Amino acid sequence: MSEHEVTVTVDGSAERATVEARRLLVHALREEWGYTQPNVGCESGKCGACTVEMDGDVVKSCCVLAVQADGSEVTTVGGVDGAPEGLAEVDAGDPRATPAGDNDEFGPVQRSFHEEHGLQCGYCTPGMVLRARDLLADIPDPSREEIREGLKGNVCRCTGYENVVDAVEAAAAKLEPIETDGGTAGQADTVDGGAPTGGDD
Repeated sequence: MSEHEVTVTVDGSAERATVEARRLLVHALREEWGYTQPNVGCESGKCGACTVEMDGDVVKSCCVLAVQADGSEVTTVGGVDGAPEGLAEVDAGDPRATPAGDNDEFGPVQRSFHEEHGLQCGYCTPGMVLRARDLLADIPDPSREEIREGLKGNVCRCTGYENVVDAVEAAAAKLEPIETDGGTAGQADTVDGGAPTGGDD
């Protein structure tokens, strides 16, 4: 079996390894580089436990060879923070939105999973969170049916889907699309996380 040198940026850190051509990305992430958030599940793209972002797209890392990820940016659930792409948190100043303690670093989607008990054993949760972020980036205010449709590629082995849907719905209520037309200074401030500079009354 041929071996290849690969370099992948994972959660902002450059990682290198020599891998067999058949090595799956999920195994490289967990065993070569120690990123254990993507879980190994079905290894056939059906359960979504291994979901990661690769160059901005949500992928199942059991369906990607490590050599295919060479030169890519991969983000695990441990590397995400803040709101999904194109969205801003509505009540970022609400003390309930940033509870004290271990949840300080969590974004609105992760916090909603915690608050709505959108997990049971937690095995599927990393994939569910990343898939939910991707869904909300595409559909900021999804119906419950759209949430179920959007998450159908991620399986909860505990069958706790009701609370997962509740969590995504709660996350959507905390988010709003960032205005992008015109590129004004106020919009740029919003994108950077600062307060809008007016003009919205």
